[in-house]
Amino acid sequence: MTILYPALLLITLWVCIFVHYSSSFNWQMVSDVGVYGLVATAVVFPVLQGEWGDFKFAGYIIVIASGIGLLGKMLIDAKRPDKSGNDSFPSNHTANAFAASTVLAMSYGWIIGLLSYGMAMLVGLGRVKALKHHWRDVIVGLCVGLSTAVFAVAWL
Repeated sequence: MTILYPALLLITLWVCIFVHYSSSFNWQMVSDVGVYGLVATAVVFPVLQGEWGDFKFAGYIIVIASGIGLLGKMLIDAKRPDKSGNDSFPSNHTANAFAASTVLAMSYGWIIGLLSYGMAMLVGLGRVKALKHHWRDVIVGLCVGLSTAVFAVAWL
């Protein structure tokens, strides 16, 4: 697979976040744009390249990571730092960001992995800075995303 197009998209995502939000940094928006950009990159580029197996693989991993995160939110009653709800644990944004980043790293190599894991860390930081999650929520979300992808390699 060629890494040119995913690399360009991820670099553009980084530039847009830092240029657009540098004057009034909105951590909520950074975490939203980051996770949606990573997930889109992980599922769209295999389709554009006709790699349907990679598309299904990415879809499975992201759906499973998201499902685990949503199940945790339903079962564990944890208040958000901003008191907006009782669905703080775990951070599903972070789980999806790290699941997508792991897919990208496995599919496109270390350069894309470096860019995508950096973005995923920014998503986790953004969730804490926006007062949507505690650090424990983000760390567990990171573990859910990474472990889902690693275990999926063995099972799929």
